[in-house]
Amino acid sequence: MSPRCQHLAMSMLPPIPPQPIPFTPRDVEVVSFDRHELGAILSVYGRMVAAGEWRDYGIAAMRDVAVFSIFRRAAEVPLYRIEKRPRLRMKQGLYAVLGEGGQILRRGHELAALLRFFDRKMIKPID
Repeated sequence: MSPRCQHLAMSMLPPIPPQPIPFTPRDVEVVSFDRHELGAILSVYGRMVAAGEWRDYGIAAMRDVAVFSIFRRAAEVPLYRIEKRPRLRMKQGLYAVLGEGGQILRRGHELAALLRFFDRKMIKPID
């Protein structure tokens, strides 16, 4: 087949649709808690479990936020959510504690200061 005929034959074929470029999970930036942050959160969580206040937790790492959810019972909505949003680092603070209805209870730039919110939950009046 001559090159001219080959070119004509190729032009009669339907165009090949572009193939999506496969991506790996490394290509997508995911926000997550680092080891030290998770250690501090789990320390508070352990104290509250020992006090009988909390029973279960869940962790989610997404594109723009990392969430540590705290449950009183496993089948409920979260009692508290500790969120890390790097986009708000320069504005309101990187971390936030949200209540059951989604209301922001505390916001801050440092996780240790934010977790002190739960220390007053440990203090109970003596009857």
